[in-house]
Amino acid sequence: MKNLNRRDLCVALSALAAMGSVSAEAQVMPPPGTKVLSESEAFPFDKLPVSHSKNGGESRHVTQGVLPTGEYVEMHETTLPPGQMPHPPHKHRHSEFMMIRVGTVEFDNDGKKETVGPGGVIFAASEKMHGLKNIGTVNAEYFVIAIGQESAVERV
Repeated sequence: MKNLNRRDLCVALSALAAMGSVSAEAQVMPPPGTKVLSESEAFPFDKLPVSHSKNGGESRHVTQGVLPTGEYVEMHETTLPPGQMPHPPHKHRHSEFMMIRVGTVEFDNDGKKETVGPGGVIFAASEKMHGLKNIGTVNAEYFVIAIGQESAVERV
C-alpha cells in the first residue's frame, strides 16, 4: 500500500467526515408515536379544533410533528382579547415565530418591550424570556410556529 502524504490524508479524512454527517442526517428517527410531516396538506380554518382560554381568548391547533429533515414543529393560531396575555412571560427550549395578522401586541423581549402590528413578525429565541400582550382595542390574531422539541416551560 502506498504511503499517504499529509495532503492525501487530509482529503481522505474530510471525505470520511462528510460521509459520517450524511449518514447521521439520513438516520433521523422521530420518537415512537410522533407524526412525520412528510405529505403536503391544507388546514381549512373552519375545521381547526378550538380551545378556549380563561382570558376569553381562543387557540386553534393547526399541526405538529417532525419534518423529514428532523426538525420538530408545532403551529397554532391564537385570538387574544384586548388587554390580555396568553400566559405570563416564560422561556422554553423551542424557538417560536409569531406572525401578527390582526391587532397590535406588545412583545416582551427579555424585558425590552416592542410594539408589533398587522403583518409584523416576532422571533422568540430558545431559552430567552418572552411574553405577549394585546395592547390594542380589537382582538389580536396571530399564528405561532414553534420549532424544536419542547421541554418543561419555566413560568416566572
